[in-house]
Amino acid sequence: QVQLVEYGGGLVQAGGSLRLSCVVSGRSGRTFSSYSMGWFRQAPGKERDFIAAVNWNDGNTYYVDSVKGRFTISRDNAKNTVYLQMNNLKPEDTAVYYCAVDLDGIYNRRNFWFDYDMDYWGKGTLVTVSL
Repeated sequence: QVQLVEYGGGLVQAGGSLRLSCVVSGRSGRTFSSYSMGWFRQAPGKERDFIAAVNWNDGNTYYVDSVKGRFTISRDNAKNTVYLQMNNLKPEDTAVYYCAVDLDGIYNRRNFWFDYDMDYWGKGTLVTVSL
C-alpha cells in the first residue's frame, strides 16, 4: 500500500502564493522510477480535474493550460515528497487539492492524467483564494 498525505492548504488572498506538499510512503511492488505524481483539484460543485504531474524518475513535468506559468510541480527524491508551488492565485483556484500516484505513469503517452489512471490518492487539502 502507498500512502499519500498532503500539507499546505489554507486561505490566501488573490495574487498570493501557497506551496502544497505531498509525502509519499509505503510500498507498491514497483520502484519509484516508474511513478508519476499528479496534483488534481476539485472546486465546489465541480468534478475533480488534473492540473499537473511530474515523473519521479526523469523529473519531466506536465501542466494544464489554466495553471501553466503560475504553478510549478517538483519532487524531492530524498524526502519522498512532491510539491506544488502556486503563485498568482486567483479565486477560481479555490478547490480541494489532491495528490495522487500513477504507479506506471512513466509509460503515459498522453501527458495528461485522468482519475482512473491514478492508483492511490491522498485525502486532499483545501485551498481558498479570497478577493
